[in-house]
Amino acid sequence: MLNAKIPAGPLEQKWSKYKSTVKLVNPANKRKLEVIVIGTGLAGASAAASLAELGYKVKAFCFQDSARRAHSIAAQGGINAAKNYQNDGDSVFRLFYDTVKGGDYRAREGNVYRLAEVSGAIIDQCVAQGVPFAREYGGLLSNRSFGGTQVQRTFYAAGQTGQQLLLGAYSALQRQVSLGNVKMYNRHEMLDIVKIDGKARGIIARDLVSGKLERHFGHAVLICSGGYGNVFFLSTNAMGSNVTAAWKAHKQGAFFGNPCFTQIHPTCIPVSGDHQSKLTLMSESLRNDGRIWVPKKKDDNRKATDIPEEERDYYLERRYPAFGNLVPRDVASRAAKERCDAGYGVGASKMAVYLDYADAIMRYGKIEASKKGQDHASKEEIIAMGKEVVKEKYGNLFDMYAKITGENPYETPMRIYPAVHYTMGGLWVDYELMTTVPGLYALGEANFSDHGANRLGASALMQGLADGYFVIPYTIGNYLADEIHTKPVPTDDPAFVAAEKAVQDQLDRLMNIKGKHSVDHFHKALGKIMWDKCGMARNEQGLQEAIKEIQALREEFWKDVRIPGKQNEFNPELEKAGRVADFLELGELMCKDALNRRESCGGHFREESQDKDGEAQRIDEEFSYVAAWEYKGPSSSEMHKEPLTFDIVHPTQRSYK
Repeated sequence: MLNAKIPAGPLEQKWSKYKSTVKLVNPANKRKLEVIVIGTGLAGASAAASLAELGYKVKAFCFQDSARRAHSIAAQGGINAAKNYQNDGDSVFRLFYDTVKGGDYRAREGNVYRLAEVSGAIIDQCVAQGVPFAREYGGLLSNRSFGGTQVQRTFYAAGQTGQQLLLGAYSALQRQVSLGNVKMYNRHEMLDIVKIDGKARGIIARDLVSGKLERHFGHAVLICSGGYGNVFFLSTNAMGSNVTAAWKAHKQGAFFGNPCFTQIHPTCIPVSGDHQSKLTLMSESLRNDGRIWVPKKKDDNRKATDIPEEERDYYLERRYPAFGNLVPRDVASRAAKERCDAGYGVGASKMAVYLDYADAIMRYGKIEASKKGQDHASKEEIIAMGKEVVKEKYGNLFDMYAKITGENPYETPMRIYPAVHYTMGGLWVDYELMTTVPGLYALGEANFSDHGANRLGASALMQGLADGYFVIPYTIGNYLADEIHTKPVPTDDPAFVAAEKAVQDQLDRLMNIKGKHSVDHFHKALGKIMWDKCGMARNEQGLQEAIKEIQALREEFWKDVRIPGKQNEFNPELEKAGRVADFLELGELMCKDALNRRESCGGHFREESQDKDGEAQRIDEEFSYVAAWEYKGPSSSEMHKEPLTFDIVHPTQRSYK
């Protein structure tokens, strides 16, 4: 039976009570304990810095050449926190409520309330580090709106919030590196977990420059390696983002929670051709001021600027008047797909909709004219002033769009379409962020815990930093307090030897296939299966077909993949091959999970389960649980259920109308 270890008592007292009663490790004993951190994005860097600051000996691993290159750096729009700076009715409870509702009632109340509770401290921490959040004229931190909420709680640094937050965490991490409390292993990839007596006691890592395998001991191991969106090949993730660390942990006994819960982001630059290796995100913050529309006439080939106002369908404002363009991501994505599938799409592919800033530019221009006392400013002058305001708020995003598309988004509407962005599923963890393997933890996007079936925008950065700065420093002590008498295990221990041999055998097997097709050939084929049959919409027949197709593709991969170069040298194709091998196993599990969940919820839309208006239809009496999958061997998994109870926010059919 899965034990989530949610503390007893009132919801608002659970975390404070836990912190007051949890076991502690004294400073002298912390110096004897070693912790391994896999990944140095927001969750990993903040965890490594915080634990080292407490006195633990930390080893941090990243496959990039610098921790600064973690994919967290790509986040654009902002980070949520319940500060109520706008005095618009926000509160810890409201953030908690919006997150549970936004996740379509498939997240734990206890974890989500804790996330909302520590959100304000994250902002204080980052400001103290010097993160340059946007500020109002008077110097106070600025907030903007994001989808799924009716308050402004999103703190931001132009369109590069992730970069600035990561630089703050990176600075904290590098300080501990310089003090000797963290040993940094760049260009290293974790390829297996080492277990001794059922507990995580270390890892096998590969030096990606030399190709050599290394053994590392740790009293505990933290997986902070991000999400698995690249199982679709095309996604907004960095091309190196992968599932390998989490999947190796899964195969060593860590249950995988809700793997089918993937998020499709509604505002991405559309696919332009078969040559693409990734997609580009346009921040959700653009929906804060932009209006989304399609022509009212099917197959309308006129330029956007030639289509008059009365012939435009602002379909989100029409269908969801209470939230308009700020509906949650899953709702906005499905609405865009529906319009395009019905023949109202725009652009050469007809698989895009418009994101228009003309109204925002006029609105901001009039405000500026009023501020300057220019009551008789011409329309051209108003537009010029409005463009300057938009440039200040979103300029780097507009520049990025212009460079990629060759179009000026200040003059003509952007074209956008949904794309794979984030994964709500991940390793199952309890309230302490520990997996089903003792001593093995998962933080940030690598775990499943906080977002249910749909993550609200600007909550990924919040969760990563909450887990690293404010949760794991407390919860890991509850485990390590009982490990202070455990001496470091020599890496010539039989468990390390056996784990390294298993990794070596897989590398040898990959190199000896010597087939005809590249790694990318198989990755693209997997991505097409996943997008077509386990993407924005899923149905029983398609999922059953996908499972068989993935099994056949995996068999072909192990017979016919071609990996040039040698094993004991820098070999990016070998790196990719190992990651795609893991994606081929994960993809099958995702389809099984989606097939089993015969309801629609959040980003998981089963075509058989929708209401008369085409909205997602949950089936709470059957599926109000976390699906935690146990690995039993190739193509074999057993599902365990963690029942979800809602004592405070009672599930209702989501409505943003």
